[in-house]
Amino acid sequence: MDFQRLLDLVGNEPVFETALLLAGTVSPAAVRLQLSRWKASGRIYQLRRGLYTLAPPYQKTSPHPFVIANNLLRASYVSCQSALAYYGLIPEVVPVTVSATAARPARWGTPLGVYEYHHIQANLLHGYQLRDLGRGQQAFVATPEKALLDLIYLQPSGDSPTYIQELRLQNLERLDLEELARLVEQAGIPKLRRATDIVTEQVHTEAREYQTL
Repeated sequence: MDFQRLLDLVGNEPVFETALLLAGTVSPAAVRLQLSRWKASGRIYQLRRGLYTLAPPYQKTSPHPFVIANNLLRASYVSCQSALAYYGLIPEVVPVTVSATAARPARWGTPLGVYEYHHIQANLLHGYQLRDLGRGQQAFVATPEKALLDLIYLQPSGDSPTYIQELRLQNLERLDLEELARLVEQAGIPKLRRATDIVTEQVHTEAREYQTL
């Protein structure tokens, strides 16, 4: 396989797997050797074993970090600080893309960023949606309410007023308090109930302050 053939096959894909190139009568060993050479020459980036993306200037679509996160570990969704920043609920730019998974925790350093996966209970693996990220890319991302609850769940002091204050939550009108309460009730975790009471009071306080302006 030559490089132009690779571009024809995956040029429109933000990421691609080795398996995509092994259809037909091609030699798996030859394909893997060629991928290794293209990686060494800087034409492609290896994200993990068997997962690649084209390097500039060959890529037609720059892969969104959330798409990479979903593909690095399939049984996961983007959550916590990464999702909260995506929705504009925290002011910080998050340098690490954080995901939740029922699998073992993991961390990947790639040429396109660092990706972390935090373990949550299997019964909490819900509350995410397939989001349109533009340029034909989609990824599974926690809802605003679930992203906040995942972060509180994973943080040892997540239900403390001090920690919630340090998050510097903003645009709280974007939170659906009924959905937040439903998720907490479904989880049945006291820590989440305590934290939700603090967040709910903060939302109501900001609403009252806005009405007096």
